Amino acid sequence: MHFLEYYYKNVIKYDLINKFFYKNINELPEIKQIILNFGSTNTKIKTFAAALLALELITKKKGILTKTKKPNLFLKIQKGKPAGCKVTLKKKLMYNFLNKVLIEITPNMKNFIIFKTKSKDYTNFSFNLENKKLVFSEIKEHYHLSKTLSYLNITIITNAQTQKELFFLLRSFNLPLKSLSRKKQI
Repeated sequence: MHFLEYYYKNVIKYDLINKFFYKNINELPEIKQIILNFGSTNTKIKTFAAALLALELITKKKGILTKTKKPNLFLKIQKGKPAGCKVTLKKKLMYNFLNKVLIEITPNMKNFIIFKTKSKDYTNFSFNLENKKLVFSEIKEHYHLSKTLSYLNITIITNAQTQKELFFLLRSFNLPLKSLSRKKQI
């Protein structure tokens, strides 16, 4: 068992129960999966190969290419052409990646991360890391790959019902959060 999973089961669960007074233990919010996505408007195979290799180096899991569902005339993208690549992490790999984010990325950021959540959807939580902020040790060793990478979109999927639950859960894992809603911090 990963230490973050152990921490969730033995500390965060009890904090959630004491804060939100759940009647059923199945209502407790938890992180279900983490999705990493490199999107690109550049359709060169070199860009996608570098992004797939970077995802595999970071997560130790093979990524898949995502294709466009609709054509976009403005960007000159045809239907069915590659648009990016993604990896879905669950269970142990998810906690390993969350550990990397907590240890390698958040301490090196000068400003705290500002996250946006959709108004009615509190299960998805995403943020972007630009090429300059990709400080994973695996990518540092392969600098020639990181030159072609665009931005890494990280989406954390939970089963939280409210925004307060979502932010409490993520702050319990020591993610530095600021809310953009109503100009107040939650």
